[in-house]
Order: sequence, then structure tokens, then C-alpha cells
Amino acid sequence: MSNNDIVFTSNEAAHRYEAAIDGKLAGYAEYNLLTDAIMFTHTEVLPEFEGKGVGSGIAKHVLGEARTKGLHVIPVCQFIAGYIRKHREYADLVRPDIQRAFKI
Repeated sequence: MSNNDIVFTSNEAAHRYEAAIDGKLAGYAEYNLLTDAIMFTHTEVLPEFEGKGVGSGIAKHVLGEARTKGLHVIPVCQFIAGYIRKHREYADLVRPDIQRAFKI
């Protein structure tokens, strides 16, 4: 499955980005919006969509959105933090005062 098969939306009322495949919710990343940063608190892929690149697709999408909006990232969610550690091109998004705490 490619990221082209995944549709991403922002559900601001629920404070989460959602990923859908064929119109079905496949996963989401919950967040809290701060003044200059977005704090990702939890990412989940629904069981029937695991192993299909949904989690990585969500991480790539939400980090791209943060970059576009000029927001720093606070990766409380271990999945997002791990994605950033693995994909160093996003390390500059992590708010400088917390980079050491998250080993970024």
C-alpha cells in the first residue's frame, strides 16, 4: 500500500489527524496545539490496517504539516519520537529546549 492510497484529514474538534483508506478510519495522531508548537501525544493504527505503512504515513504527514505551518514539534508520542530519530530530516522540527530529553 502506498501513501497515495491513504487520505489524511485534520479533525480539529477531536485534536487529531486522521488517516483513512477506502473511506474507513485506519489510524490517527492525537495532538495538543500550543502557541508555537504542536505536541503529539498518541498515534494509533487500527488493527486491520497494521503493517500497511499507515503509521509511517501518518508520521510523515503530520511532521510535514508542522513544517508547513512553522510549528515546532514536541513528540510525547513514542511512535512520533522514534520516527524522528529514524528520519533525521525532521529533527530540526523538535523544539530546541526539549531535544535532549527526547534523544533527538
